[in-house]
Amino acid sequence: MAAGSGRYNKGLEVPKAHKALDNMKYEIAAELNLPVHQGSEDYWGNLSAKDCGKVGGRMVKKLIQMAESQLENQ
Repeated sequence: MAAGSGRYNKGLEVPKAHKALDNMKYEIAAELNLPVHQGSEDYWGNLSAKDCGKVGGRMVKKLIQMAESQLENQ
């Protein structure tokens, strides 16, 4: 599903973050050796739900680490 087309994706809290999150998603997919590439129009239908979940899980973990680090430095 393309970004912004889902009924649950009403928009990001910080709209300019979309590109950074998209880059993170593809970076993690590459680390996991998944056969997707930037610019693939977000079609990941050839991947299992398990593999897609791994990408999302690592994204959440990385974002939490970033937030904790930011809080620690305040």
